Amino acid sequence: MSARLDAVVVVAMPVEAEAFVTAADEVGATMVAPGGAEHRSLRLGGRRVLLVRSGIGLVNAATAASVALAAHRTRVLVSGGSAGGLGVGVRVGDVVVGDEHVHSNADARAFGYALGQVPGMPATYAAEAGLRDQAHRAADTLPAWPVEPGVRVLRGDVVSGDVFVDAERVEGVRAAFPTALATDMESAALAQVAHLFGVPFLSVRGISDLCSPVDAGEFTTHVDDAADRSAAVVRALLRALPADS
Repeated sequence: MSARLDAVVVVAMPVEAEAFVTAADEVGATMVAPGGAEHRSLRLGGRRVLLVRSGIGLVNAATAASVALAAHRTRVLVSGGSAGGLGVGVRVGDVVVGDEHVHSNADARAFGYALGQVPGMPATYAAEAGLRDQAHRAADTLPAWPVEPGVRVLRGDVVSGDVFVDAERVEGVRAAFPTALATDMESAALAQVAHLFGVPFLSVRGISDLCSPVDAGEFTTHVDDAADRSAAVVRALLRALPADS
């Protein structure tokens, strides 16, 4: 096993991966890992990073993260890219740093589990507190953003499922998970894998839409900017990390 990485960053889509590649100081060749995920070695914020493009969804994310963590030691597993905004006051262009992460489509309450809890697993998966707080402060170190609004970093819960949350579904998700600020299709699965591997976890997601357009037009319009903002905050966080001991 190679020297420890500063971060393994997992994104789902090519546009999200490109945001991290563009923000990087150095970029290695693309390699296809077992399971089909794409791996690229980056120097991001002066730190050694493995960028993993997993594909969309919980199983793709979990598979890709498991393969990466089995092959590489890392200080943190990061879920990057875009997300839909759920919470009151969340705006397109915000960045949500996850606090607790939960599966929105898990329901074993008939057997005494909490809504969102996979049987035999924790009810929620917490971000690593020090990294979470550092990421929340990272916006203060960013230069002025070229597109308004500027980068606003929020901290809150994130829910994940294999269903895109649109206008038909958003109120049900909000009612079931009232503390959630954002929803995506990978972070809870990545948090669960990090828990199983004993690796600190952090999600940093740019808000691309507010879960309202039935045709996903808002998402398509803003996903690239949301990914850029996610990458900018992750880069600022990595730059602020102390040297690995």
